[in-house]
Parts: sequence; C-alpha cells; structure tokens
Amino acid sequence: MRGLLDPKMDFVFKNIFGSEKHPNILISFLNATLKPKDLITEVEIKNTDLNKGYIEDKFSRLDVKATTSNNEIINIEIQLKNEYNMIKRSLYYWSKLYSEQLNEGEDYSLLKRTICINILNFKYLKTRMFHSVYRMKEIHTNEELSDIQEIHFIEIPKLEDGSDEKDMLVAWIEFLKNPESEKVRSLEMSVDEIREAKDELIKMSNDDTQRELYEMRAKTLRDKISALNEAERKGIKKGREEGRKEGIEEGEKNKAIEIAKSLINLGLDKESIAKSTGLDLCEVEKLMN
Repeated sequence: MRGLLDPKMDFVFKNIFGSEKHPNILISFLNATLKPKDLITEVEIKNTDLNKGYIEDKFSRLDVKATTSNNEIINIEIQLKNEYNMIKRSLYYWSKLYSEQLNEGEDYSLLKRTICINILNFKYLKTRMFHSVYRMKEIHTNEELSDIQEIHFIEIPKLEDGSDEKDMLVAWIEFLKNPESEKVRSLEMSVDEIREAKDELIKMSNDDTQRELYEMRAKTLRDKISALNEAERKGIKKGREEGRKEGIEEGEKNKAIEIAKSLINLGLDKESIAKSTGLDLCEVEKLMN
C-alpha cells in the first residue's frame, strides 16, 4: 500500500476540508476552532475549483472559503513554510473579505462577521499556546470594540504531546500532523468526521491522478521555498553588515536588487525585503513601483 499524502499540503487540505461532498468535515473543524455558543450546522463552501493552472502557480492560494449558518464569512489558509509576512498577509486578506461584501450604496449593516484561520506548520508567534485568537480591543481596558474581525493562528509544532484529544481542535491537529498515527487510528473509531477525512485521504492517496496533481503542487511549493531559502541564504550578510558601514559594492548591490525583485514577486512586505537584502527601504519602494 502506498503511503498517505500529507494533509498539510494545501492541495490535499483543500480537497478534504473544502469539498462540497464532505461539509461535515469543515463544520466539525470550524466548531472545534471557533467554539461558538450556537454550533455551526451548515456551511456553503466557495472557490471549490482546483484546476491545473492553480496547482502549478506558486503564487496561487489554495485556501478554503465558506459562509456559515451563523452568518459568518470564513477563510482558512495552511502554510508549510515561514514567509515572514503572515500577520500583514492575514490582515490584508481579512480586509478584502470584509470590504468585498458590499456593493456601492449598500448599507454597512449587511457586513458579516469575518474570520481568517491560519494553520502554520512552523512556530511564528511569541505565545506558547498552539492556538491564538485576535480581535479588536481597547488597549487600556481590554474592552472589545467588536467581534466582527477575528484572526486565528494555529501553530502545529506547538501542540504538545499529551494534549487533551477530547478537544476536537487537538484531534484535528493530530490528524494533520500524522494521519497514520495510533492517536488518529483511535480517533477514527469514535469521531465520524475524522474517519470521513481519513477515508477521503486514503482515496486521494490511491488515485493516480490525484497523486500526480499532488506531486505537481509539491514541486511548485518546493520551488517557491527554494527561492525563499536562496534569498535567506544569500541574505547578503555583507550587504547587511558591511554594506551599512561602507556601502554595498556594485556587484553585491546588483545581487541584492535581483533577490529583492524575487522577494517582491513572492509577495513579501518591504520591511522584510529590506532586512533580507540590506537595501534601504526607499530603494525597495522604488523597485516595487
């Protein structure tokens, strides 16, 4: 029997959690993550297309979008590699989801609660918790302005061994970590949705076409990660350390500019690009423009 595909790969995650054929999987995951007072009972899943063009495009986002029976708009994105821009990236996509709800002239009262869930296969935030939730609050009194904005970060490596698997979010993260583990085999026996997700993963893993698409997507993401790693590796230490003192030599500066262009294409923010290359912010802004 061939090994199971990695459910943390965005292509696989979207096929399992973003499938109209298996809405109960997404409903279970959202109830586990959001822990709403009124449980979500239905979801309408958006952007279900997974054509070859999306899979081969390293700039595409294979995220899961849905509206819930609680009148919420949800976006779920899974990231394997730290691109050092998740906070600004998440705020940007949240703002798009929020603003695109209204057509010109429509009333603000129509705006729905909008939630972004970021699942990260790396440690990113300073907190020790594996699940962090952010809303808008007054900084002195901690009074909440509104719950219409909510951003979640789920950092898979921070899930500790021995965590309570009766917590459904822990159970789902165990599935994403290692769907072939004894923990997940045990969960399959008691949780219908996890068994349904595992069955779908097995079906995908044994389908030659799906496996081929998986390999294509894996290569695309490897190329993207390789470009990020190359930029990190070169990092222009000389540009960062000596360059600030003596000015970057012409050859090194040209390298820095080329790397900066690559990072701009990958969507990194100007501060991260300046830090990685040693270029001034104004130089990065010129390249962006």
